Amino acid sequence: MDASVDDDATLMLAYARGNTAAFDTLYARHRGALYRFLLRTARDPQLAEELFQETWSRVIASRTRYAPQAKFTTWLLQIAHNLLIDHHRRKRPVATGEEAERVFEHTAAQEHEQPEHVLSDFERRRRLQMAIEQLPDEQRTAVLLRLENDLSVEEIAEVTGVGRETAKSRLRYAMNRLREQLAE
Repeated sequence: MDASVDDDATLMLAYARGNTAAFDTLYARHRGALYRFLLRTARDPQLAEELFQETWSRVIASRTRYAPQAKFTTWLLQIAHNLLIDHHRRKRPVATGEEAERVFEHTAAQEHEQPEHVLSDFERRRRLQMAIEQLPDEQRTAVLLRLENDLSVEEIAEVTGVGRETAKSRLRYAMNRLREQLAE
């Protein structure tokens, strides 16, 4: 395990004692992954931004109650996931594939690659993204937590608030579905 992951809890505890530089380090380390998770699960850039800000607000508000029982990343993603679930309960969002398209528009080709390779890589990423978009919400969340945040089945279960076997099942069904769609 990366040493930087191990010291996230130490940084959070230091922040709880008033060390704002520790928070800055945590924020810099985790903002990208958190925003990507929210953008891809919410499928709405404006909502993702709102939830991103609210997640960090919750981290700040609960700094004195923080207890390193799980990895900081797991705790952070659990807060974000719970906020997303709360939003879904209040208002079911209308999902379109346009947001996913915009995510990949920002992927620039490396100068050294041949155009036909860039196109095929782009097409593969696009097909995977579109296949992920078509998954049911619970399966999509499990896949994104696994692929983008490299969480274990146990951590996915913790973030989503379900049992280990349920998380494992969602991940298995999602991966099978993705394999089928990408094989077509």
